[in-house]
Amino acid sequence: MKTYRIHLIRHGITQDNLNGVYAGHTDTPLCQEGREQIEKMKEDYIYPQASFVFSSPLKRCTQTAEIIYPGIKPLIIDGLTEYNFGEFEGQSAEELHEKQPLFDRWLKGEKGIAPPFGESNEEFAKRVCESFVKIVDGILKSGSDDVVIVTHGGVISTILANFAIPEASAAEWLTPQGCGYTLLASHFLWMQGHKLEAIKEIPELPQEETKGNYYDGWDYYPNDDDFDISEYLN
Repeated sequence: MKTYRIHLIRHGITQDNLNGVYAGHTDTPLCQEGREQIEKMKEDYIYPQASFVFSSPLKRCTQTAEIIYPGIKPLIIDGLTEYNFGEFEGQSAEELHEKQPLFDRWLKGEKGIAPPFGESNEEFAKRVCESFVKIVDGILKSGSDDVVIVTHGGVISTILANFAIPEASAAEWLTPQGCGYTLLASHFLWMQGHKLEAIKEIPELPQEETKGNYYDGWDYYPNDDDFDISEYLN
């Protein structure tokens, strides 16, 4: 039975990331450090090949896609936009804790609580999941393989929490900038329960550098892994 690889990649660093503020719908571009980060990661490591690239419409994603896949024009999907933080946009958690009475309740994940003029967690998850289902349905129908989705950290963690095997919460799928996951889709798993297998992390070491050892990409335990994302954040 044919399987299909779907690669989720988070955009590079922005100034808002460096400033530690919430920036969802704000159309922040990659900062200079972010461009250099993605260019360096592409030089040192291996990103998957792509037959098609989907992207959030925000500049930080389209710019990341253009750096990694310069010969492919990304197809823009509005539903892949990051969380709409409403009045929380542009502010740090410390500022919001002092100024916004709803912030702590929202941060705890209370059902139905949303930033003023923003999305609730439920609204965000519904938007992202509906968009992802349409993408996967289209991939399976067309037979396209090695499809890349360049999007945001919140979108990736939401997709994985709802569709990935092994199952884990969104908080357990946090992804550094420029990194991501490869999902394996099959007609059987998708039709049975809208599930995909998370099979490896992105990017990968060149094969000659692994020296025959198993390598599974980046992770949050740099002492146990060859990839240290901090090299690209400084």
